[in-house]
Amino acid sequence: MTFVHFIHVECQDAGRTIAPERLEQVRQVVRSIPALQRGLFYLPAQARDYYTNDGPSPRLALQLYYARLEELEDTIRADGILQQLAQPSLWQDLPGVKINHQVMYARPFPVADPQPQPDADSPMCAYLVHYPGYAENFNDWLNHYLDFHPQIMHDFPRIREVEIYTRVDWRDAMPWERVEHMQRNRLIFDSPAALEAGLNGPIRHRMRADFEAFPPFHGSNIHYPMLLQELVGKSS
Repeated sequence: MTFVHFIHVECQDAGRTIAPERLEQVRQVVRSIPALQRGLFYLPAQARDYYTNDGPSPRLALQLYYARLEELEDTIRADGILQQLAQPSLWQDLPGVKINHQVMYARPFPVADPQPQPDADSPMCAYLVHYPGYAENFNDWLNHYLDFHPQIMHDFPRIREVEIYTRVDWRDAMPWERVEHMQRNRLIFDSPAALEAGLNGPIRHRMRADFEAFPPFHGSNIHYPMLLQELVGKSS
């Protein structure tokens, strides 16, 4: 089983960035987590979506993978290693910073060609999606979503990964906001240009048609394009 810890660092001023030396501090903490199986580090990207514009992406996001839930929870207890990321000085570049986090279960779905073929001088790009609301019948929601939606995502050109995340019960001692989004998704493309092409092509229209056929739910969904760096894992 794979459990994933999502951390989003947000600031109302989309023009604010985090100093390189503090970004490197974050990277060093992530790389030092003993039980970490995979660590993804995200910074804001630009990619126009035909259907949605959900505003600026988080100033920073992390996606941390563990084999066991207890190993993940060890990092966010009162003396856990991720308390190093709770130091206010680390986020001094972001006035009014807000950090939220959530633990979820990862469900990967195959793609036709998982081998990245990045554009020259361009990092790979992820599309982070979350559903903050609730479904009227969550079992019906999951059955429809897992049986139909990732199978459409599979057909995006230049898509390299598809994962869907569902909820688990978890505990922590971090000073961050706990969120309980009912579901998240993460797609990885070769570049921001590849993501934008997909978001404005025929597969995106098929996804929208399926979205309109979802079982009843409240709260819509939020989409963020993010530049991707793999700190720990397959390509690090």
